[in-house]
Amino acid sequence: MPIPDKLLEMLNRQLNSELYSAYLYLSMAAYFESKGLRGFASWMEAQAREELGHAMRIYRYINDRGGRVVLEAVEKPPSTWPSVLDAVKHALEHEKKVTRSIEELFREARSQGDAATEVFLHWFIEEQVEEEALFSDLVWRVEMAGEQPQALLMLDSMLGERGRKEK
Repeated sequence: MPIPDKLLEMLNRQLNSELYSAYLYLSMAAYFESKGLRGFASWMEAQAREELGHAMRIYRYINDRGGRVVLEAVEKPPSTWPSVLDAVKHALEHEKKVTRSIEELFREARSQGDAATEVFLHWFIEEQVEEEALFSDLVWRVEMAGEQPQALLMLDSMLGERGRKEK
């Protein structure tokens, strides 16, 4: 059974959204690099790679189901933020937006009776729970560090571990 047209259009939009997420996190990585926070930058680079993986998962799914992938322009992300805290809060809000989009896709798959897409989207739903928890924790940690440079540098060092493990 082919993917219903409206659902296919939504999946293509979600693929674009995942590419934008990668672009946004890469922009954040560049911002953190410019601030000398290489651990934050490395962490965001790892996050960008993960988002590209999400996009490719959707790309493969559409093709496996005989649909047509239609790539659109990826919106330019911001390149600077007022503070480290503002940047990570922006990332958390972005993840919440992605969650709402995935949930909307799931509801559409259900309303169209497309069980295969429903099952496919379960992975993304679980992933978004993890993503929101990850970014909520990061916001909390940056808030706890506050204006204390030593605390922010300790956090930077801790975040750098993720990037080193995933390269």
